[in-house]
Parts: sequence; C-alpha cells; structure tokens
Amino acid sequence: MASNFFGQIFRITTFGESHGPGIGVVIDGCPAGLCLEERDICEELALRQPGKNLYTSPRKEGDFAEILSGVFEGKTTGAPIAIFIRNKDADSAQYEAIKDLYRPGHANFTYLEKYGIFDYRGAGRSSARETAARVAGGAVAKKLLAHCNIACTAFVSEIGGIAISPPDLSNLQTIREKTHASPIFCPDAIAAQKIMQKISEIKEEKDSLGGILSCVAHAPPGLGDPVYCKLEAMLAFAMLSLPATKGFEIGSGFGSARMRGSEHNDPFDLDEQGKIRLATNFAGGTLGGISTGAPILFKVAFKPTSSIQKPQATVNLQGEKAPFQMPETGRHDPCVAIRAVPIVEAMTALVLADALLLGRCAKL
Repeated sequence: MASNFFGQIFRITTFGESHGPGIGVVIDGCPAGLCLEERDICEELALRQPGKNLYTSPRKEGDFAEILSGVFEGKTTGAPIAIFIRNKDADSAQYEAIKDLYRPGHANFTYLEKYGIFDYRGAGRSSARETAARVAGGAVAKKLLAHCNIACTAFVSEIGGIAISPPDLSNLQTIREKTHASPIFCPDAIAAQKIMQKISEIKEEKDSLGGILSCVAHAPPGLGDPVYCKLEAMLAFAMLSLPATKGFEIGSGFGSARMRGSEHNDPFDLDEQGKIRLATNFAGGTLGGISTGAPILFKVAFKPTSSIQKPQATVNLQGEKAPFQMPETGRHDPCVAIRAVPIVEAMTALVLADALLLGRCAKL
C-alpha cells in the first residue's frame, strides 16, 4: 500500500489499523530545538476522543501518545519523531456478523478489488481511527507554527442544514474558546442547541447527518508555491484525504462563479500604519497560490456517517443480493463532522508547517 505519507519537508508517515495493537506516526523534517512533550500531543488527542457525550461514538479511546524517538530532554533533536498510540477499546466481535457483506458507503468493496484482502475489523486503514495519528503529527506542527506566531482553528459551521452565524475572524482565540466550550465544537450557542436537537432526532431514526466545517488561519504573506503546490491546492489535498470528505472550497468558493470581477476582486488598501492590506477577502487569503496575510478561510464538507442502524440492501462476497443490518452493539458517530474538527485543524497545521519550511528556500 503506497501513499501513507503527507508533506515535503515537514512530512508525516502514518501506520497501523483500527483494531490492531495501535497506530502511529513518524515525523520527518521537524527542526531541532523545538520544545515538545507527550502532554502536548495528548491534549490534542483528547479533543478528538469519542465517548464524551451523546453526539459522538461511545467508543472509549483514552489515547496516550508515546514519543519513541526524536526528542531529548524535552526538545526535538532533528531526528525522526516516532509517536505510538495504543488501541485500548477495540471490539472486533461486532464485525463477525457482517464480515462477508459489502458495507454500503464503506471501502471494503474497493479495497478488495484493489488489494484482494481487507481487514474487516473496523475497516483497517480506511477507518477514521487512522486520523488520531494525523492529530499527533498536527500537534507537533502546531508547536512549530506557534514559534512563528502562526495559528489556525476549525469549527462546525453547519450540520443537518443548520448553519451558524458567521463569527468574527479577527480574533482566533475567541473563536477557539467558544468552539471548545461546545460539546459539538460549534461557536454559535444558538445554532449548537438546534444542531444537538437535530442529532438526537436522527439517532432515534437510526440514521446519520453530514456537516460542514470551517477553518481559519492567521499566517504571514508568502506561504505556498505557484503551480502545483499552491497553498489552497495543498489544503484541498489535505482535507480531501480525510475519511468522509466530499467537498472543499476556499474564500468565496463556488459562490465566486456567480459574481462579477468587479465584485470579487479584493482591493488593496493601507492600514493605519501604512502597511498594505486587502480591503475584502473573497479570495480566502491567497493570491496565485501564495498567502496574502489576510485570514486563510476555507470549508470542508463531510458526508453523513455510513454506519447506520437502518436496514439497507447490499451484496455478499459471493455476489448474491443480501440484506445489511449493522449490529445493535455497533459504536459509530451520528455525525462524523463533529469529531473531524481537531483533525481538520491538525491537517491545516501540517500544510502550514510544510509551507513555512519550504518558504525558507524561496530567496536569500
């Protein structure tokens, strides 16, 4: 299986399966001298954990990150950083009854077609469990970005057709505090209550919901490279590599197709200190694939959770039509977008960290 890595200079390679001994990540390219402890990573993993409330999977993943290499006396050494996270609450028995059926909305059909073998216990590498390793890698990237005064935050902006009021993007700390105060990572308290009610209703119907996440980053101008490694292209690559993602848009996105050039162009202006800035931000923080210094703003669409309790039609591995029913003991998220918030944030940090290091090669 190829393509288990992401990034060029700041590069992560993830490994492990959802029901194996554990999962992990190896980080290459992290500069030496960066302060890093296991608790820095565990704090980020805690944000991703399910089982905290009625709106996520009941699976208990008390994830603890073990740093195996690349750190000495609390600082990175420049060597590869290996992080391991043990699987502690995997229940493979629930998959026995459906192991010979193609699961609607899942990857066992395509994996079997491509590889001829598939780990049916929680979907192996195609499981969202793999994303914990990305969050661990993103935690290290965030430490590097913080050293350079670069920050990003993600949040729920729409679930089940219920959208939030647009937040003030000038203060990331306020958005983060409101987001983390919500059990569903939604900074709009009124919309959050409506969304939670909607999720409760959909659970009673044994169904699931999709959602849209937004992410905003404050970064200096100059990040990103023209042509194939444009900043928005790398962000799109990162986001669409996540399980269950179905769409990406930056700035005005698809709305720009319904605008005129005179409306969409962001005029250049001067601030109170005489520094060049953009008066508007329809471009979403990039021009020519390079950051402008304006907030980098994008959205990611997540499909409804594929694992639902409603009966569905399918085919078995022998090519015969068959009914499909998830076991009543199945532990799945009613809306995967909720727990994807820290994952989107981690992937954003990985893109920005890589762009930051690549940018050091741009000029003398």
